Amino acid sequence: MKPIQVGLLGIGVVGAGTFNVLKRNQEEIQRRAGRGIEITMVADLDVERAKAIAGEGVQVVSDARAVIANPDIDIVIELIGGYGIAKALVLEAIAAGKHVVTANKALLAVHGTEIFAAASAKGVMVAFEAAVAGGIPIIKALREGLTANRIQWIAGIINGTTNFILSEMRDKGLDFAVVLKEAQRLGYAEADPTFDIEGVDAAHKATIMSAIGFGIPVQFDKAYVEGITKLAAGDIKYAEQLGYRIKLLGITKRRPEGIELRVHPCLIPAKRLIANVEGAMNAVMVQGDAVGTTLYYGKGAGAEPTASAVIADLVDITRLHTVDAANRTWPSSRTPSTRPWTRCPCCPWARSSPATTCACAWPTRPACWPRSPASWPRWTSASTPCSSARPTRSVATPVPPPCRRPT
Repeated sequence: MKPIQVGLLGIGVVGAGTFNVLKRNQEEIQRRAGRGIEITMVADLDVERAKAIAGEGVQVVSDARAVIANPDIDIVIELIGGYGIAKALVLEAIAAGKHVVTANKALLAVHGTEIFAAASAKGVMVAFEAAVAGGIPIIKALREGLTANRIQWIAGIINGTTNFILSEMRDKGLDFAVVLKEAQRLGYAEADPTFDIEGVDAAHKATIMSAIGFGIPVQFDKAYVEGITKLAAGDIKYAEQLGYRIKLLGITKRRPEGIELRVHPCLIPAKRLIANVEGAMNAVMVQGDAVGTTLYYGKGAGAEPTASAVIADLVDITRLHTVDAANRTWPSSRTPSTRPWTRCPCCPWARSSPATTCACAWPTRPACWPRSPASWPRWTSASTPCSSARPTRSVATPVPPPCRRPT
């Protein structure tokens, strides 16, 4: 089957990451999508740099509209950012009948209602998993995994820059301005960090989650937004003494009179899981009426974490193209494979690494083993999954006698 052809607008950090992940995991991605996915055309103002990243076989142009006008392009990825030219290009791609994948949270939070209406009228998809929380699949969780639930509230650490700053202020007792400069030096903060430290970036993401979770139009202009610029080292210290930690949260909540949408620093009990999300990591909590509270944690930014989300959207759209409408069937990769993957056989429990097994959680034990889980066999960290050699037992670990059939 002919591969899906993709056009890329803007090949910066995330664009380069998308190329790398697609190339490295090409076989797995094709199996899961049901057909190949190829970026065949790239538009970027720095043509020479784009050619160096894209390599041979990819057409590179400086005019983004040339990508949209190409009839062979099925999907357009928008990674330009901002509200201006990005909006015009996305709407033009939709009008041309192209599916769109974007990581542009600012564009969707402000103009999402217009863009989604245009896509619906044209019968194309706008996918945006990468727009919120980078590599955390929170949009898919809200839209699909929790679809049986009436969402009650969503709260999350959805800006890595501010979380890094607050973590450093707490750990080192430094003031905001000092840590901000360090964050800029390390690359965690932009040269102009206003959107991050004033809470605007988090508000963009909270707006999108609110729309998906509660089925409302995007309403960024209704959000209450407060950043972390007024916090001092003393605030962090006093909160710690009282058993709390300060985190910048994006919160959206269902109330009888409507939907709350707000971003501001919050006091969180130090024992809560979300209070212990440190550095530039992100985490989102979702409360559903059926499932209760769920927590999603991971990298909220970076080349390959964001590329992971971009490619997940590409795979979803490719499956839509590949579905056999007449027989109402999905590609075989939609379900567990029936092919013999002999290169990576399923390993017996004894070969599993300590990180993937927890003996004390198993409901049963061999009859000949000691009753106490603490005395059950453990393998040293030298063992690895799918290893051809049997792992080495730790010298300090008691070894049970071999199992024998009852006489």
